[in-house]
Amino acid sequence: MSIIEKVKANPKLKHLVLWMLMPKNQARPRLWVKCFVNPLKHKKGKGSLVRRRTRMDVLPFNQFVLGKDATIEDFATINNGVGNVIIGDRTRIGLGCVVIGPATIGSDVMFAQNIVVSGLNHGYRDISIPPSLQAVETKEIIIEDEVWIGANAVITAGVTIGKHSVIAAGSIVTKTVPPYSVAGGNPAKILRHYNPETKNWEKTTN
Repeated sequence: MSIIEKVKANPKLKHLVLWMLMPKNQARPRLWVKCFVNPLKHKKGKGSLVRRRTRMDVLPFNQFVLGKDATIEDFATINNGVGNVIIGDRTRIGLGCVVIGPATIGSDVMFAQNIVVSGLNHGYRDISIPPSLQAVETKEIIIEDEVWIGANAVITAGVTIGKHSVIAAGSIVTKTVPPYSVAGGNPAKILRHYNPETKNWEKTTN
């Protein structure tokens, strides 16, 4: 049994380790973790940039990877507390965006402003316990290469957005979007798709 498995199997030891890594009732790492552990644990590609006003709630027990020439803009929040956050090459996470793992974001992806990507859902079914104290559920979000997501969109847990797709501003994406599609609305629906035979973007008939 590995050290990580031993920690997970022992509730008291797990509680102690979590307390050492982050303050009570806080999602962000302690300063010593941020300064001395994360730089050794997490991977940042050549030319990548995390702006100074970004909130990096990344911890060493899950992965955080930022690809080469990728950028995370000011006022964004990145949180890998319940799942890995992987961001590909040349991808830009826009102003004020929130990415909560588990989430894998491909290369050449564009996030506009104030987008929420969350692979996390809080439990609520036990009415004797506040949702904040119930076990969380996670489903990985996958955003493939060359995707463009408009401002104020929300991508919910378990969704995959296919390659070279576009999500309209303000959309709530609750279902998987196929590659080469344009989706929009609340909940988001497929509005257009690329037809390789005609080489045109065609409206979807509902």
